[in-house]
Amino acid sequence: MKVKIHREGTNILIVLLLIMLVINLSAWMFIRPVAVPATFTAISVILYLLVVNFFRSPRRTFKGDREKVIVSSVDGTVVALEEVFEPEVLKRRVRMLSVFMSVFNVHANWFPVDGEVLMVRHHKGRYLSAYLPKASIENERSSVLIRATNGQEILMRQIAGAVARRIVTYAEPREKANIEDHMGFIKFGSRVDIYLPLDAKIFVKIGDKTIGGVTEVGRLR
Repeated sequence: MKVKIHREGTNILIVLLLIMLVINLSAWMFIRPVAVPATFTAISVILYLLVVNFFRSPRRTFKGDREKVIVSSVDGTVVALEEVFEPEVLKRRVRMLSVFMSVFNVHANWFPVDGEVLMVRHHKGRYLSAYLPKASIENERSSVLIRATNGQEILMRQIAGAVARRIVTYAEPREKANIEDHMGFIKFGSRVDIYLPLDAKIFVKIGDKTIGGVTEVGRLR
């Protein structure tokens, strides 16, 4: 599995590095005792490594049977798995699977199924904590509707959080969806919901950890 820095983080990491260099050099030049700038530098290095970790962009390969498979779109923790009525796009009862990403997770987003992108729609909204159930319909979000290879429609929704205020969606209508490809990115803590047919077989439960593009969360009937 190859890992590189995601393009969404390149400029941020360069600017942050320059700011930290200026601040730390100034601290070493003008602050005494030496223990103070040394402590400050150690904290800066840890913070920078955390941001680097956040902007990792791993390329992953799914090893299992791809027929009708549903994979997790993100790294994170399953926080919701329930039957709901989706009112904005599908407008019918479906099974919603939600995965929450902390600031320690990779924030690249993968397609959950192979197929074709039918629609991409951005919704303006609030910036509540992405962990809250009502974030699915009240927060800033981006919806991607996909027709899976077996003809069923799957809706994936990127949701901004209290800190994450920038959703990037690469998916475009009529393009091919591939579970090994990135379909977007969300900056800092956030959440992704996948809306599945009621008869889909689910393999995860609330509290389970998932790996984007790798963890098989279910299969279509």
